[in-house]
Amino acid sequence: MRQSFHGRTIGALSVTGNAHYQEPFEPLMDGVRFADFNDVESVKAQVTDKTCAIIMETIQGESGIHPADRAFLEGVRALCDEKDILLILDEIQCGMGRTGQMYAWQNFGVKPDIMTTAKALGCGVPVGAFLMTERVAQKSLAPGDHGTTYGGNPFVGAAVSKVFDLYEQMHILEHVGEVSVYLEQKLDEIVDKYDFLKQRRGMGLMQGIVTEKSSSEIAAKALDAGLVVITAGADVIRILPPLVITKDNVDEMAEKLIGVLDAFL
Repeated sequence: MRQSFHGRTIGALSVTGNAHYQEPFEPLMDGVRFADFNDVESVKAQVTDKTCAIIMETIQGESGIHPADRAFLEGVRALCDEKDILLILDEIQCGMGRTGQMYAWQNFGVKPDIMTTAKALGCGVPVGAFLMTERVAQKSLAPGDHGTTYGGNPFVGAAVSKVFDLYEQMHILEHVGEVSVYLEQKLDEIVDKYDFLKQRRGMGLMQGIVTEKSSSEIAAKALDAGLVVITAGADVIRILPPLVITKDNVDEMAEKLIGVLDAFL
């Protein structure tokens, strides 16, 4: 069990460029190269005749809430098509309605060959999944090829099915599309209010504020004030509210955040 877990962990960590997460598990798998996000030429420079796949987040989370540029995604998709390379998009954090579309790549119209999804997929039930196109499936997995102790069990299957029912019944995607515009407006007003706040970036209900102050100190003071925000590196306040957040909730969040930020003047 330990070897299996370790192997899977190494496989996942081998494709992240964050040394902080890699170091405890070294040595990692060979053959992984890293390119610069939103730089197609950087990606092309890493591609060889042995490249089998390009994997990335559609919106980078841990690194500081960096959405992909449309031109970048389209360029990588075209490169993959030209070289017969698989495009794998990690939608674990940015998927399941967080951007107003079920998956973030739908905002750009760039379809991956393989996609990972989790988090709100189970709404609290621990479950993840990966999806692939029919073309990839026909040339890779067949029934029985891959087994896992807990994968696809009836309990999580029922939870996922209910989640999709609720998304439809509660019009979650439409709600996120509406309330996220209001959230962005409020965050832009807050960024304009403080000289030490430099930028808001993100999509939908996946937002980050770049700050010259310590993001961890701001997050700690926000928690004391009853506001839960998290960090993405040393200089980004990461804001990932529940998908059912209301405009009144946004107003309350903005009021609390302003109270916290005033203490840093």
